[in-house]
Amino acid sequence: MGIDDTLSALPDPGGHSFPDYSLPKGDPVMPIAVTREELRTLLELYDTFAAVDPTGLDSNPFLKSTTRFLEQTFGTPVYRPDEQLVDDIAAMLNDFSDDLAGEAVGVIDATPKHHKTLYFFLTSCRAYRSAVHIQFAPDEAAIGTLYEIYERVVDQEMYLKRPQTVLE
Repeated sequence: MGIDDTLSALPDPGGHSFPDYSLPKGDPVMPIAVTREELRTLLELYDTFAAVDPTGLDSNPFLKSTTRFLEQTFGTPVYRPDEQLVDDIAAMLNDFSDDLAGEAVGVIDATPKHHKTLYFFLTSCRAYRSAVHIQFAPDEAAIGTLYEIYERVVDQEMYLKRPQTVLE
């Protein structure tokens, strides 16, 4: 399956909603199997994704100086719109790496936040790829790996990690 086919297989963001994970007395997780090679591929895709500047703030000296002036004048930092997503992806990959613990294959506890982050990572890759002014050319295998892990999370049943009893 090509990169465009993979990215077009995602649910439409306009009509997509996430399942309700609010379960009492425990942390909901979806355990999935992940290999060290898949995690390495995701890290390489993350590096490619994080290097993209969709706003042009970093590459345009006028915008950069205007941003610096606004930050100094009003005392509030100006954030790029994708910074929070990049931070969320980094946190998710760190969690996955911690769960894998250097093993060749392991079970990762994907949380509802990981599910959302994977979806937004995929839809952002689709948006970056389709935008003409953004130079984003990810590896086809990396997008395929990201989509496979997303599908594993979607297909997996939810379990409670550290369930609490009535007595707690």
